[in-house]
Amino acid sequence: MLRPWDFSMEVERDSHTPIHVQIAEKIMDEIQRGRFLPGSALPGTRELSNKLNINRKTAVQAYDELISKGWLTTESKRGTFVSSQVLTVNQSIKATKASSIQISAKKHRVPNTLMAATNAADQAQKKQALDIIHFSDDLPDARLIPYQPFARAMRHALTSLTRNNKLNYADARGSTILREAIHHMLNMERELTADIDNICIVRGGQMGLFLAARLLIEANDCIVVEQLSDPIARETFKNCGATLLAVNHNKNGIDLGALEKLCINHPVRAIYITPHHQMPTGLVMPMENRKALLMLAERYNFVIIEDDSGHEFNYDEKPLLPLASLDRNGRVIYIGSLSKVLAPGFRVGYLVASEAVIQYCASDITMIDRQGNAPIEIAVAELLHTGEIKRHVTKSLKTYQERKIHICNLINLELAEFCTIAPTNSGLGLWLDLASYIDTNVLLEDAKKQKLKLQDPNSYSEFHQVSGLRLGFAHLNCEEITIGITRLKNALSYQSRVALRA
Repeated sequence: MLRPWDFSMEVERDSHTPIHVQIAEKIMDEIQRGRFLPGSALPGTRELSNKLNINRKTAVQAYDELISKGWLTTESKRGTFVSSQVLTVNQSIKATKASSIQISAKKHRVPNTLMAATNAADQAQKKQALDIIHFSDDLPDARLIPYQPFARAMRHALTSLTRNNKLNYADARGSTILREAIHHMLNMERELTADIDNICIVRGGQMGLFLAARLLIEANDCIVVEQLSDPIARETFKNCGATLLAVNHNKNGIDLGALEKLCINHPVRAIYITPHHQMPTGLVMPMENRKALLMLAERYNFVIIEDDSGHEFNYDEKPLLPLASLDRNGRVIYIGSLSKVLAPGFRVGYLVASEAVIQYCASDITMIDRQGNAPIEIAVAELLHTGEIKRHVTKSLKTYQERKIHICNLINLELAEFCTIAPTNSGLGLWLDLASYIDTNVLLEDAKKQKLKLQDPNSYSEFHQVSGLRLGFAHLNCEEITIGITRLKNALSYQSRVALRA
């Protein structure tokens, strides 16, 4: 078995203690000290005898004694390992150390009550962190990632890059093989007519949005966002110097009449939308509205930034095509991401636009971090080409749909008096319209007491108070969802009782 580090130990040849006993005692000491952890591989007896310049029988004798006492275990053809049973030993050692710390604190006149309170607070905080249910953000469940195919693809990528000496600086637009794979996916599944030169790889959809904002915005340019919108997107535009204008939305998405009035009264540079599942309400913009929006963009000469991160998560048999698939005049900058398909830790997104826009973004990327992560990009390209990502999407979509049905049933059963669910058949989260008597600030505080983390609904708008709640559910299994809804009911019930008394 390959071990990454050399084993270091000394024996005293002039000692009256036999060498095999010295070895056994030193290994026990190192296990107690925490140097050798449960499951750690130790060198074989031949390797140990060569390193210590002793007879191999002496090494065998030392290991046999430790195995008989439960300190070590041996596995055929694999080697010798620190036993998992030493966990109880280490715990008792830590307890002894904790006692000595308390004794030391007493010598330094630190009150025992203070030490006890501090320790109790630390333990409570750790326990609470483990117990909290997060309904915030629209996150995928990383537990569903096909780690074996991904590990294999990473191995292939690293082998190819190192053998061919290609771990050098490369195209800022991203690896050619990944851009080709995404080009094929978009043209086949979403009917975009993009070419490889219309695609730029970015580290997630947010980076794509930032690059688009830098390209489009000069000081005080007007950018339209919906009344309820992604707070990070709004901050991105403001950071680039934009003046934000809010447009109302209805059951069909953006109120196009209200948008036209804004365009008449203001020089609108661009509009930011999430038409596939509007953030945060989850509403889907109908195809006729998408076509009408493109006509308005032509009439009033503005750009549409279409954020389609999470396009894959649609529970209809035939989801609507992106606005970018209808664009014939370069009005749409299209942003997508694979981070939600896999996990946010895999920073892979893409931006689709005219070749001029892509070249501008590549120049910015060169100044930010020179290029992307070549091993990850090549590995993801392999997963796209072999169909692994498609299989993963199909499998995870079925799981997310089951979780969506489960949480909707629970909400209708347990929370009907407090809220209603906004209709949607896509995305990784739900929008709840709350009863008028629910104070969201009080709700957030009550939720914390219930060990429940919620996104502040007022973060979705800086234009008016929000009476709703976004629940991201996909990253939670059905058991976790059930616990979360029970806690949410407890948090909501307090205000219900107060309202009844009033």
